[in-house]
Amino acid sequence: MGSSNRLSYSARLFLWLLAYSLLLVVCFITFQYHREKEFKAKELNSRMQFINGVILRELSEGYDISVNNGINDLLPLEGLRVSIIDDSGLVVYDNSLDSVPGTNHLNREEIRSAISSGSGYTLRRHSESTGDTYFSATRGDDGTIVRTAVPYTHSLVEILRADHGFLWVMGAITLAMCIIGYFATHRVGQHIIRLRKFARQAERGERIYDTAPFPHDELGDISNDIVRLYARLQQANSDRDREHRAALHEQQEKERIKKQLTNNINHELKTPVASIQVCLETLIDHPDMSEEKKREFLSRCLVNSERLKNLLADVSLITRMDDGGTAITKEDLNLTDIIHEVVAECTPIADSKGIHIIDSIDTPIMLNGNQSLLSSVFRNLIDNAIAYSNGTRIDITLDNTTPGRTTITLSDNGVGVDPEHLSRLFERFYRVDKGRSRAIGGTGLGLSIVKNAILMHGGTITVANRPTGGLRFTLTLPTP
Repeated sequence: MGSSNRLSYSARLFLWLLAYSLLLVVCFITFQYHREKEFKAKELNSRMQFINGVILRELSEGYDISVNNGINDLLPLEGLRVSIIDDSGLVVYDNSLDSVPGTNHLNREEIRSAISSGSGYTLRRHSESTGDTYFSATRGDDGTIVRTAVPYTHSLVEILRADHGFLWVMGAITLAMCIIGYFATHRVGQHIIRLRKFARQAERGERIYDTAPFPHDELGDISNDIVRLYARLQQANSDRDREHRAALHEQQEKERIKKQLTNNINHELKTPVASIQVCLETLIDHPDMSEEKKREFLSRCLVNSERLKNLLADVSLITRMDDGGTAITKEDLNLTDIIHEVVAECTPIADSKGIHIIDSIDTPIMLNGNQSLLSSVFRNLIDNAIAYSNGTRIDITLDNTTPGRTTITLSDNGVGVDPEHLSRLFERFYRVDKGRSRAIGGTGLGLSIVKNAILMHGGTITVANRPTGGLRFTLTLPTP
């Protein structure tokens, strides 16, 4: 039979509880019924024992049972049968018979009890003369036994029958127990059904979202704990998988960038190496070349070697940053001093080109960082402005009104760049004017170094065209 045709757990639990309750109630009713019946029988026996005692007392005082109505005038109840039995077990008198029976009565249960303990009774025994009868016997001091008997008629059955009101009360209690048991097992069954549904979802690996809480009891608390633990485990596994995917993506991105960097470096090295090789081959092939030409070719070799040196230095720096911050040491320093130093180094070149650098920062900027990287940030920005802006002015300003953040702006009044180039200015080896930047000696890594250095210090950098012309670089760094 399939599980779909099987009774639910709550139904089976209710049937078991119902059977147990009914068995308990039936056993209790049966016990109580017989106990009440026995109590009424003993109560009737007490009344008949009293009658037996009265008769024995009258007989001991000389009452003659052979005259008048015999012993009937001593009886408080009409129809009561009285037998007098001697110590040998023979009936010497019986008020309901014309002649006494000759059978010995010592084997009768009530007689044996009377001989041994002084009194006894039989609740129901068949008599040859009167049918089913209730007997009660009492032994006198001289061994004579007086036995009274009541026929087991409908009236006596009614007297001995247990009170039916008790049965109705127990029936009502049973019904109440069944109703309470139904709701209790239904409540437990709902717990089990929800736990079974949860177990099947967990087995299929389904996502467990926030569910309605179980009722607030011991089983509900356990169920809530199980669901909560599984949901946490699912969340932990999800977080782990997400972090693994992110780490894998990051690793793949690093590999892609390294591969791209290698290809770009290879491409960038070709031009200066080829130029140096051509100059050297020309010098070797023409030993009689004039001194002026030789100096020209040697100057070209020097320029391209300088370009190679700068390229290798930039590649080394950006590789260190790609490998992580562990290779970059940081210390507490004053960024204002670094900016002043870089401005002082770049001023002669700027002056030679008619460009005025205005450093408006006059308050200390304390932060934790790497002096070499921060110097390269401002040196690259100022060098780019000198080389490519075609302007006459470079302004450096400070905004420290935001607590915990310092904003530095470096702008020029040059020609700016076309908007389509702005979003790619920080890419490695990206050039707006490739021919011009190579001719000037740029490596194409300056702004990429700037962005990575700022990010390593927990800051941000953006670039935009000024409305009046030129570029504006906005750097934001965290400060204590």
